[in-house]
Amino acid sequence: MANQHQVKAKKYLGQHFLEDETIAQDIADSLSFKGYDHVLEIGPGMGVLTKYLLKKDTTLHIIEIDTESVDYLKNNYLNLANRIIEKDFLKYDLNLVFEDKPYAIIGNFPYNISSQILFKTLELRHQIPEFSGMFQKEVAMRICSKEGSKVYGILSVLTQAFYDAEYLFTVPPTVFNPPPKVDSGVLFLKRKENYDLPCDEKLFFRVVKTGFQQRRKTLRNSLKTFNLSDNLKANIIFGQRPEQLSVAQFIELTSLIENDEN
Repeated sequence: MANQHQVKAKKYLGQHFLEDETIAQDIADSLSFKGYDHVLEIGPGMGVLTKYLLKKDTTLHIIEIDTESVDYLKNNYLNLANRIIEKDFLKYDLNLVFEDKPYAIIGNFPYNISSQILFKTLELRHQIPEFSGMFQKEVAMRICSKEGSKVYGILSVLTQAFYDAEYLFTVPPTVFNPPPKVDSGVLFLKRKENYDLPCDEKLFFRVVKTGFQQRRKTLRNSLKTFNLSDNLKANIIFGQRPEQLSVAQFIELTSLIENDEN
């Protein structure tokens, strides 16, 4: 294999290349590889995780925006050359590759777009039964946090409405080149059996996002823009702050708003 440092990490792409083989193996092992035949790795860089995924009983596709990394991967992983998608994950229509087939997502994600990667996964959840990835530690912990926690927020509620979230392990800066300034955390998401909400989905997203925009206020105050009836605002749930509500209670809240008659 060519020199490991052949590709220069680019700051504008948020690249930090993982150099620890054991951690790469652990991330690859975090998926079950059951219930789907395809895996998409986002931002493989020089392929430290890729080589362990290639050993799995799955069809691996990788998506990489950095042309230098793409050239490196084509030269070093010849059997992968026709499954390299040289596109921006956030803008690319993945149906062009997967059509309606299920696939898992995995990767050491650039911090600057990690939340957007997660939001796109939620949009595509009908095809994504599993998701495993490296985030900034505090973001990974926020996604997995429960109601009552100070870090519980929009990402927590929206993700856990559709997936069971598990924080797997922490990764120190020292195993990356260049090292980031913060710890990283790997999380695993497994889609719930019932991942369709029993309420209006767009309204659910709006309620969660609006509620947490003023997280210190009670929902009675933070959801004023919904023009709720006085009768509904008298409900005990509106006296709570958003971080006090479980995912199930947010779904219940959305149903109440949906059925409210002013």
